[in-house]
Parts: sequence; C-alpha cells; structure tokens
Amino acid sequence: MPTLDNIAATKAILAKYNFHFQKKFGQNFLIDRSVLSGIVEAGEVGPEDFVVEIGPGIGTMTQYLAESAGQVLAVEIDDKLIPVLQETLGSYDNASVLHQDVLTVDFLEIAKEKNGGKPLKFVANLPYYITTPIVMQLLQNEIPFSSITVMVQKEVAERMQAQPGSKDYGALSVAVQYYTDPELNFIVGKGSFIPQPKVESAVITLKPKKTPLNPAVKPEHMFTVVRAVFNQRRKTLLNALANGGVLGGNKEAISEALLAAGFEPSLRGEGLDLEGFAKLTEALYH
Repeated sequence: MPTLDNIAATKAILAKYNFHFQKKFGQNFLIDRSVLSGIVEAGEVGPEDFVVEIGPGIGTMTQYLAESAGQVLAVEIDDKLIPVLQETLGSYDNASVLHQDVLTVDFLEIAKEKNGGKPLKFVANLPYYITTPIVMQLLQNEIPFSSITVMVQKEVAERMQAQPGSKDYGALSVAVQYYTDPELNFIVGKGSFIPQPKVESAVITLKPKKTPLNPAVKPEHMFTVVRAVFNQRRKTLLNALANGGVLGGNKEAISEALLAAGFEPSLRGEGLDLEGFAKLTEALYH
C-alpha cells in the first residue's frame, strides 16, 4: 500500500537521500491523500490500463497508480530521484521507471512495444514551468491515448477550457479543444504540496474528440492561423494574419480569403470559436 502520502514520510525519504529540490525541474511533491486518490479517480485508472506518469518525483502518486493500474511507466528526468524511485517502487512489480526527458520520449513506440498498440493513459502532476510543451507534445504527435489527467496551475486549466470572448481564451484553449474535450475535475490548494507552490493548482482531464473538427483542415495550417491571431489579438484579422506571415503576408490574398469565408477583414479574431478558425483556415489554404 502507498507509504509516501504524508509530510513525515516524504521528509524522511528526502533526508535519507539528501535530496534538495531543484527549481529548474519545478519540483513540488504531493502530500495530500485525498488529492492523490482524487487524481486516480479522475483518471478512471483501472486494471486494464497502461498508465504513463510524467515527473513522478519520489513516487508518491506512482504508488497510488500502481495500486489501481495494470502497468505504470514513470518518466523522470532528475538523476538524483532514480535511486529514490528504485526504493519507493521496489515492492510494485507493475511499476517501472524511464530515466529520460519527457520531451524526447517516443510514446508511439512505447504504446506499440509495451501496450500492444492500444491507447496509453497519462496521469501526472506536471512540472509547471513546462506544462504547455508537454501537453502539446502529447496532443500533436499522434500518440494514442484514452485520456490525459494532469495537475497544472489553476490559471492554465482555466485557459485550457476557456470559451471565445473570455480573457482566458487563447491559442492554448483552441489547441486543447481542437484535439480533446477538457473537463476541470477539482482545485488543489497550496498546502497539498512540499514545498508549497506560489499558486493554486487544478486537476483537469482531456479526452480525445470522437470525430475530427474538419478533416479538410491540416492542423499545422490551423495553428499557424491561431498563433497569428492570438499573437496580436487586439489587431484586425487582416493585420494579424498578414503580420503573422500567413500566405506570405499578402494582404490582398488574405482579404479575399476572409471575405470568401464570410469574415470581414476588420473583424478581431480573438472571438472566433473552433469552427470559425477551421472555416477561416480552409479559406486561406484551400
């Protein structure tokens, strides 16, 4: 059974290995049993699942996952945590550690080799400094997954599920909602971690969309448009797209595409929903 889900046990194992937190890895370890159980429940982790955990730290949540999952693969970058994990996960035959930078891991190959090509399930307390690159790597690289349940900064979770017209709505909102249906599970206070972060956290689950938004639209084209719009969100569509290098910055061609799609060039793009961005992209790159 899990042994690390309290501050005394966590401090003891850290002292044993003379471990010091490293800011560059964004290390904040969970010490709250209810949160740990809640994450496993939110991820709907069961015996049929091959779960990938990103940034296991000392293995606190890994133990919880191993109690419920069929297999758990924990991906850890910090050299100093590998011997700790070897001890804390030693009694779990269904848990293994991959010592690697998560941004260099070939998860498609892992799904093929270790899970018979079936979708992986991702569960993680993500390092906050690198949340967006990790999430986008999982979404954009055609990795088979049944769900991604992650703890992130509260404001990042709010951006992921933000709707057009809100201040939180931006490129991350569009990207996450292009690939998945996000659902915010619960908020987590600062006191659930050691050391305490400076911000509140939230657990959010991303499940793949059952049908693609618009098969005629290439994701790389759409996100070129999205980035251009939100990089200059207060500018008109015409100027934002031109300044962002869409269609080589050719304003005449962009204006024609906008009008063909039913958008006034003077419109601001920050209010466009997913379907609007898809329609605009199709007109620009037909």
